[in-house]
Amino acid sequence: MNASLELLASMLPEGADAALIASQTNRRYFTGFSSDLGYLLLTRKKSYLLVDSRYSEAAQAEARGVQVITFKKLSESLHALVEKHSLGCIALEGSGFNLNEARSMETMLSPAELIETAAVDEAIGKLRIVKTSYEVEKIMKAQRITEQALTETLPLVKPGVMERDIALELEYRIKKLGAQDVSFDLIVISGRKTSMPHGVPSENLIRSGDFITFDIGALYEGYHSDMTRTYAVGEISDKQRRIYSVVKDAQRLGLEAVRSGVAAGDVDKAAREYITHAGFGEYFGHSTGHGVGLDIHELPSVSSGNDSVLQSGSVITVEPGIYLPGEFGVRIEDTVVVTPEGHINLCALPKDLISIG
Repeated sequence: MNASLELLASMLPEGADAALIASQTNRRYFTGFSSDLGYLLLTRKKSYLLVDSRYSEAAQAEARGVQVITFKKLSESLHALVEKHSLGCIALEGSGFNLNEARSMETMLSPAELIETAAVDEAIGKLRIVKTSYEVEKIMKAQRITEQALTETLPLVKPGVMERDIALELEYRIKKLGAQDVSFDLIVISGRKTSMPHGVPSENLIRSGDFITFDIGALYEGYHSDMTRTYAVGEISDKQRRIYSVVKDAQRLGLEAVRSGVAAGDVDKAAREYITHAGFGEYFGHSTGHGVGLDIHELPSVSSGNDSVLQSGSVITVEPGIYLPGEFGVRIEDTVVVTPEGHINLCALPKDLISIG
């Protein structure tokens, strides 16, 4: 087994002889191999990746730390492993199975007892929360692709252009630059729609005097980037400057609060209190950030009241915002690596308020 699998084996819940993992991201994390369908069976001394014939050759070549088993009937292969290792109790990854799938596994894993517990997911979460240098490198590459794509797309932003056309152009450039996909449905919204944190690009035409928000990211070799920038189109009003300045300062304070050993909730507090003291607290409704990695949203949650401490090597976002219904909104987001001294910012694009188009 590789080191990450050995650690997980040591963290199996008391009484469990093995764990069964099905979620694609967790299988990829532990084995380096990704497939739509597959199962990772981890005993305390041995690990197996079960795939069907579609993935057999690729899994044999790419998967690390596991013995690859190609199944024709999953139930027969699982039963054989239960018998081989005399498995009496198997803990199920809660996030990897829906209710019907869990019930089906009870039959497939018989005579072993199947226990549904959050312990497996919690153990995996603890391992994944600290990124290796390899993982940080992939996230940084995704970020550089995102920034280059945005830089190339910004000259196309002009009054009269549709939001959706800009979003499609941005997605095309992200993929052309080497990403396997975008991290999520890109948020490219303008004007009054910027007051909606997760607005959807539409046929809405960009107008002079609008703010335009880009919440964007790339997926590179399984790892995500996440970044938000807000720009003005044409003339900038005093109110727009005021709100933008508050958000920018709040984001700076949030970033300054980041370091290992600090509670995640304190990062949220640093940004939120500044926005509240400026008189806009009721217009900042979401958390200040989240973890980023194989999933676009993962631990830790940088949210109010979260007492879990940040760990060196964690990758998080810091993204406060102010959203004035019916008017406009501003959000600024960076992705950073937590360090003992503070953080390493993976985002290189400037955050000064500029007018484009």
